[in-house]
Amino acid sequence: MDAVLESLADRALVWPAGNGLLHMAAPLRNVWGSPLGLDAPLVRLLASPNSDELGRMLAKLDVKPAANRKEARLAALVDHHSDPVRVTALVAKAPAAARKLLERRARTAPERPGFIMFGTPADSEPGEQWALERGLLIRDRHLYGPARMPAEVALALRGSDWHAPFTPLPPDVRSAPVTVSDIEREAAAASMAFAAHAVSVLGVCAAAPPARLKAGGIGARELSRVGKAAQCDEILVRLVLEAASAAGLLARDGDRVAATASYDTWAEQEPADQLAVLLRAWWALPLTPGGSRDEDGKALPALAGAPPCGGCVQARHGLLTAASRLPAGEGSAHPADLGALLVWLRPLADELPQDATPFATLIREAELLGALALGVLSPIGAALLADDAEALTDACRRLLPAASGNARFGSDLTAVVSGTPSAHLLALLDSVADRESAGAASVWRFSPRSVRRALDAGLTPDALTADLAAVAVESLPQPLSYLIHDTARSHGRMRVVSAACVIHGEEPAVLAELAAHRKLTQLGLRQLAPTVLISRTPLDKTLAALRAAGYAPVAEKPDGSVRIERVLRPRATSPVPPSRLPSGRSRPQRADDRTADVRTAVDLRALATRLRGAPQDLPEPDPYDDRPYDSDTEEIIAGYARNLSFTDVRQLAHAVNDGQAITIEYVATSGNTTFRTLSQLALDAPYLHAWCHLRNDDRVFTISRIHGVMPS
Repeated sequence: MDAVLESLADRALVWPAGNGLLHMAAPLRNVWGSPLGLDAPLVRLLASPNSDELGRMLAKLDVKPAANRKEARLAALVDHHSDPVRVTALVAKAPAAARKLLERRARTAPERPGFIMFGTPADSEPGEQWALERGLLIRDRHLYGPARMPAEVALALRGSDWHAPFTPLPPDVRSAPVTVSDIEREAAAASMAFAAHAVSVLGVCAAAPPARLKAGGIGARELSRVGKAAQCDEILVRLVLEAASAAGLLARDGDRVAATASYDTWAEQEPADQLAVLLRAWWALPLTPGGSRDEDGKALPALAGAPPCGGCVQARHGLLTAASRLPAGEGSAHPADLGALLVWLRPLADELPQDATPFATLIREAELLGALALGVLSPIGAALLADDAEALTDACRRLLPAASGNARFGSDLTAVVSGTPSAHLLALLDSVADRESAGAASVWRFSPRSVRRALDAGLTPDALTADLAAVAVESLPQPLSYLIHDTARSHGRMRVVSAACVIHGEEPAVLAELAAHRKLTQLGLRQLAPTVLISRTPLDKTLAALRAAGYAPVAEKPDGSVRIERVLRPRATSPVPPSRLPSGRSRPQRADDRTADVRTAVDLRALATRLRGAPQDLPEPDPYDDRPYDSDTEEIIAGYARNLSFTDVRQLAHAVNDGQAITIEYVATSGNTTFRTLSQLALDAPYLHAWCHLRNDDRVFTISRIHGVMPS
């Protein structure tokens, strides 16, 4: 204990005072929200209750204050709850539900309450009311969440044998013997594989930049696509993307993340120098790149621009510090032990919610990068911990071989490259073969499809064979040479060309004349055969140009028949219905309206004849308003539809009874007028339930706000 206090005093965090007490730097109190799992003391929690509430608590406790003022009542309550004997005896007499609740809350860390929004009531647990009445739990009327237990009550319920946890010694780390050669060999294999994966991932991003989410970052779908193309796991993709972005190799380009000019320079470097760039970026990252899930288990995007996390940097530095504390010649046999040691060394370091054991993701990252090997610090990790850029580059160059510029071609149509391939070799093999695996050794496989891809890019079979032979450790196997030349023999036998239309005829001389005609050059004609021309201009424009030049072409239908061209005169498909005017308003008649009346006179006479010949079985007039209602629905609607004429009322009732669609003019409470087509009408006076085609949903309409009815 004295050694710990001396270390704290050296840092001016905690120091002894003359009265035997310890003083702590004020900002240090903000580090812990609830030290030792204790809430605030009783005096602070009882700042809001009034004197009457304190009096009721004392009455339940059978405690009489010195005076009936709030200060005296608060002092009496604090004095009672500060006595562990009285608190323990009180809880022993409590109901079973209240006793279990208090014992559980005394051992768990308190939850932070929040402000009540929109009248949200506070949750209540069984037995909580009994504790609230006696001040063993305090609830703020302005906050929601569980009631809070004063620190005095929690300490009393924990018992006299409870002591604050004190672990001055680090946890034991189960170790296993390791040699320097084993450490370097393991670190070299891991760093070599990571360098190869980094080249693959960034190569995929440079060729097809991943798309960004609207909310920012690269989503799970794009991460999966990049990982599948680069033949690596998601944690490697995230690690490479975050480190490359921090190193300036990737940058946001609109709605995508694309490679920068610095990437082109980086791609030409040796694998050791490439790895050193990414390692330096990882060491300073203000986040843990492998974090893929939040507290709720939802996937997190990569390169989302999260705020800096100082605890993540402390965790990374603390991990290598923990590994450096292991005895020489021994490494951690279980990664979880390193995580426990890191928790002891850096208690404020941020852990990821996805980790089953402390800092499991961070330890995995360090192993993938080669900073940790066999549970101990590698030369790369030692250089990072010393923050020595030159030593880091030297360690990478010592562990990683130079980029391989040669490949070994097999008779099974594969190419194998040991180590990290050079940029030239990588581009050559990716252009003519499909990569099957990447890592310490990369494998490509040749196929007719992959060779055809290289030929489509403009390479000739002789040039392709010569390029592969230049990087081959031995001569090219015969199956690969046969594959290249057999694929080239059939390549280009058929050609596909885009054309807007085709011109063909039986006279080659006429087609040749069209191709050479100066006035037709704008058509973009090209002769494919003596009797076939293609045009880059659409059919109608090509016809017009040929006819303007003095020729007489005809158009063909897709089935080969001649298209008959007729002049179509525009006609209205149906008469336009007159616009409906509000009641009480009329539109002045114009001259063209009077002309229309003359044209429709015959139709009006025919209509009058039909009306006169209609049956005369009209309903009897209503005794109250003398209206001849045809149905009960019509009478009900008429009682509420103050703005509708009798004809509109009848039309609306007819639509309700027969289940027909109708169009109404509706005035909302805001005063806005809309025209709505309704179907599936159901009358529930004074409302009309219907399916509104304007809103594409069920709606309820007030009948008195309907100002017009029209056929649908």
